Amino acid sequence: MAEETRDTENKMTGDELQAKIVQLEQAVAARDNELYTLKSSLSGAVTKYRAAVLAGMPDVPEDLVKGTTIDEIDSSLETARGIIAKVRQQLESESEAKRVPAGAPPRTPQDLSALTPAEKIAYALAKQA
Repeated sequence: MAEETRDTENKMTGDELQAKIVQLEQAVAARDNELYTLKSSLSGAVTKYRAAVLAGMPDVPEDLVKGTTIDEIDSSLETARGIIAKVRQQLESESEAKRVPAGAPPRTPQDLSALTPAEKIAYALAKQA
């Protein structure tokens, strides 16, 4: 009879354990749902942050700003700014090198100092004709 009581106690303990396991599984499932909701909310916030950053800096190409966290977006934004600064500097230096002064250069008479006396006489006769 003592063994029957012990079996009943073990059985009740087993039933209680089974109920506790079900309760814990439900709690874990609820936490998983909360975690999924938080992750979705965080993802949406990061997407909106990226959009706000890009809207505030129209000179930064969207392709250069990437990331799934705010820190990753900030890091890629700094990299993009560096690239943009280098490209601008290159374009400005190329523009300066190709710059042509405005207007025509002043007219100067032809330099005749390198001509021989015979060439100078021929030049003067050709100009009179």
